[in-house]
Amino acid sequence: MWRKLLLVVGFALLPLAAARATLEITITHGVSTAAPVAIVPFAWEVQGPPPATDVAAVVSADLTRSGRFKAIPVKSMLEKPTEASAINFTNWRVLGVDDLVIGRIKPAGSGNLQAEFQLFNVYTGRQLMGLSVLTPPQNLRWTAHKISDLIYQKLTGQRGAFATRIAYVEVLRKSGKESHYALVVADSDGFNPQTVFSSDEPIMSPDWSPDGKYLAYVSFEDQRQAIYIQDIYTGRRQLISERRGINSAPVFSPDGKSLAMVLSSSPDNPDIYVMNLATHALRRITHSDAIDTEPAWSPDGQSLYFTSDRGGSPQIYKVNLNGGRPQRITFDGNYNARARISPDGHALAMVHRENGHLRIAVMNLSTGALLTLTDGDLDKSPSFAPNGSMIIYEATYRGQGVLKEVSVDGQVRERLSETQPDVSVHMPVWGPFLSQ
Repeated sequence: MWRKLLLVVGFALLPLAAARATLEITITHGVSTAAPVAIVPFAWEVQGPPPATDVAAVVSADLTRSGRFKAIPVKSMLEKPTEASAINFTNWRVLGVDDLVIGRIKPAGSGNLQAEFQLFNVYTGRQLMGLSVLTPPQNLRWTAHKISDLIYQKLTGQRGAFATRIAYVEVLRKSGKESHYALVVADSDGFNPQTVFSSDEPIMSPDWSPDGKYLAYVSFEDQRQAIYIQDIYTGRRQLISERRGINSAPVFSPDGKSLAMVLSSSPDNPDIYVMNLATHALRRITHSDAIDTEPAWSPDGQSLYFTSDRGGSPQIYKVNLNGGRPQRITFDGNYNARARISPDGHALAMVHRENGHLRIAVMNLSTGALLTLTDGDLDKSPSFAPNGSMIIYEATYRGQGVLKEVSVDGQVRERLSETQPDVSVHMPVWGPFLSQ
């Protein structure tokens, strides 16, 4: 009946990191065919008052924002069982629920908690899953995301990406024309935001290492453009490049051993380079008088996609690192930029200009078919979730920079807005799956 899952889940960022305002999620477009599920409030069987984290509420929100499911409100429930023996499946069939989750939080010794949950198919009455998750109390919210991942995978066959993180740049508008910049890491739903690095000068182009331990980014501190890699747990920073001219768009290779970037091959002429992070040896990849920028690795690490205007307008090209001429990939429209590849390598997300508006589109790399996913005026910086189901991107809302997410079929959309009117968020990047 039960399997025990030992998860010391969660993560601890820098001890000195300041907490930020939590992003507020608004689902702006859903799917009418979303499967109805019920997540019953978990029983709290620990001495003392229940924690601020409502595990069932987090799971419900996760599954609903995936677009694949619609969690029914607690107030609509005809019963609230916390044990299998107390379930009356007829009550749930009346509500049209397909699947039901019940659970309990128990003490587990040594200050830990044990989160037990069971997943049932309402129409067969059969238990689909029963797990017990060991977790420290302070990581209860992260545990809820892990439970969401497990349920999502069981019901869809696709790995969940709720227990992952995002990074983004937060811009605080101060008095006059001054601004303050912060590189922020948060849970995938915008909760638990923490500052990794802050500066009165711009921060740009964050990118995750494949193991989720480091962020590469561009900083303009000391009035110069430079690329850094920072350990998000210890705060240790490593200066990677501060060469004369352009130092921009760092992107980790899939194995984490190299960093693609844009440097000046001559004054003010950007080209794509790859640096071996062990030796700092540089290899020039593109050789053109055009603007070559915004590199992105193929999942196998053998090729780079990049933006270039060598054909007269910004388009996406692909170059094999073992040699050969760059090949143009995009032909639909006169502006396609900022390529990002889906984790399975089958689709290309990009910024696509349509009727004068910048929008997020995906291209099927096998067929070349292009699908526009968003309807904004200035949508930028797409980044795939590690399971490939969603794309996070930068947009504008009521004059403020916000983050939005869209499913890869365009059917589900949600907005992650700052709760402070003088703060904008930009350049999101979705982190990888974590080992725990």
